[in-house]
Amino acid sequence: MSRFWSPVVQTLTPYVPGEQPQIQRLVKLNTNESPYGPSLKALQAITNSTNEDLRLYPDPEGLALKQAIADLHGLDPKQVFLGNGSDEVLAHVFQGLLKHDDPILFPDITYSFYPVYCKLFGIEYKTVPLNNLFNIQIEDYRISNGGIIFPNPNAPTGSPLERKSIEGLLAHNGNSVIVIDEAYVDYGTESCIPLLRGATCPENLLIVHTLSKSRALAGLRVGFAVGHPALIEGLERVKNSFNSYPLGRLAQTGAIAAIQDQAHLKTTSLKVIQTRERLLKQLQLLGFKTVPSTANFIFTSHPARSGEDLYQSLRKRGIIVRHFNLPRIKDYLRITIGTDQQCDELVSALQDIFKD
Repeated sequence: MSRFWSPVVQTLTPYVPGEQPQIQRLVKLNTNESPYGPSLKALQAITNSTNEDLRLYPDPEGLALKQAIADLHGLDPKQVFLGNGSDEVLAHVFQGLLKHDDPILFPDITYSFYPVYCKLFGIEYKTVPLNNLFNIQIEDYRISNGGIIFPNPNAPTGSPLERKSIEGLLAHNGNSVIVIDEAYVDYGTESCIPLLRGATCPENLLIVHTLSKSRALAGLRVGFAVGHPALIEGLERVKNSFNSYPLGRLAQTGAIAAIQDQAHLKTTSLKVIQTRERLLKQLQLLGFKTVPSTANFIFTSHPARSGEDLYQSLRKRGIIVRHFNLPRIKDYLRITIGTDQQCDELVSALQDIFKD
């Protein structure tokens, strides 16, 4: 601790990302990265843009990328906001749209960056408990609030909400912003982006996406939000007061190509879905109880072993999964869906563990 720290720094407990160990022959199933490479078109676009133009600043507005996102989703480019990964987008959302007098609402079990941002920006919040099946009960959010945010599907549970449920919440919650974090939506969840099209676009709905998961570009750091133009204008004001050049030339070029390569997205997402369903059956045979998931990960526990024990036992065998030592979920593991081979190695290791 330094005596030169600002007071707020002394109170922060930073978000801890998934481990990135430098171990050879590691089966890494802990950070929800895609097991498949990015679009070859994206890689080629990045290669083609690696030239002397890198001496120049990138387009601060990212107009070509905004247009590509708008074209894909049937929106106007004025409805698109860009950021250096979805975590930066979310930081601007918390600062620009969720800092009001009333506390914001999010689930008690959810993305653990949300309370970190609240602490950083001085935002009051209230957690809303998931039910005993780890599902969001949308009716529980029909209370006074300064904003609502949750992932769909939720993380780390993987449980989805239907679009009609969120539409009902929008109809009831007209006085604050509802933010839907759709980081994992491409693995079987119904997106809310169609609600933003045309003249009926809600003024208070914002949807956040990332290219780090299904687009397999976690190393490029590109995220975006879509919503009513007035919400986007507010985010642009915050962004341009912080960093007017958030996305580099290579990031913008690669992201455009990845957005336009829908065939790659559909092919790789389907592989993950098929492997997820295969793994669920294998774990069920071993006695695991798994929360139904429409994400590229599963949330599972075993009645005979603690989460910590399974986590450490797998680690000794070179398999890394995610364990959260928190109330209600300390006996669960979040397991990223890898390739069939990686998941087979996971199952083989678990079979070995249960022989001990």
